[in-house]
Amino acid sequence: MKLTETLKLGGRMLRGTNPPAPAIEREVDLQHEEDEALVRRTQNGDSTAFDVLVGRYKERLYATVYHMTSNHEDANDLVQDTFIKAYKSLNSFRGQSSFYTWVYRIAVNRTINFIKRRKNRNSYSLDDLDSSIQNDPDLVELMSHVTPRREVGLTELHEKLNEALQKLSETHRAVVTMHDIQGMTHADIAKAMKCSEGTVRSRLFYARQQLQSLLSDYL
Repeated sequence: MKLTETLKLGGRMLRGTNPPAPAIEREVDLQHEEDEALVRRTQNGDSTAFDVLVGRYKERLYATVYHMTSNHEDANDLVQDTFIKAYKSLNSFRGQSSFYTWVYRIAVNRTINFIKRRKNRNSYSLDDLDSSIQNDPDLVELMSHVTPRREVGLTELHEKLNEALQKLSETHRAVVTMHDIQGMTHADIAKAMKCSEGTVRSRLFYARQQLQSLLSDYL
């Protein structure tokens, strides 16, 4: 299996619970508003508009944070903390980037800081890894052509991927998660991390080289 296929495999995880059905007709209409309009409504005091933004992006943020922490509880807490920070800081948002890039930057920065504080831990929790991945039809097809050397259980492969990701530095882990798992472009990652696209490419190359080495028995 190629490294990029393994990374995409790691990206198929349990979705969070779906946002509750809108309670009033007006909220249903907000679902069709562009991000910019929802931001303006929120800045003008309409908290319902921000609820729509949360529902629109919470799962994508969760997926990224989870792959950086390998812990569902930590990921949930960090995503919630991210949206609280975004809500409190929204009046400072000037639209120089998209709302998603802006809130993504908050999530990545807070997660990197969290990981740095957590470094005293000796291990990471992998007990709550997504088991439903084993029933994904695309994954079943992907794994149907494995060689004996690659005949490893899906749970073990998922664990090894997460273990390998945790061995990368915080910035390299963030870049490979955003690009290879979340499918973000170099330009969007550069905006989220406030660096050049060249720096993104360099970090991505290094991260892939490290993962290739760490997962050599499974690729």
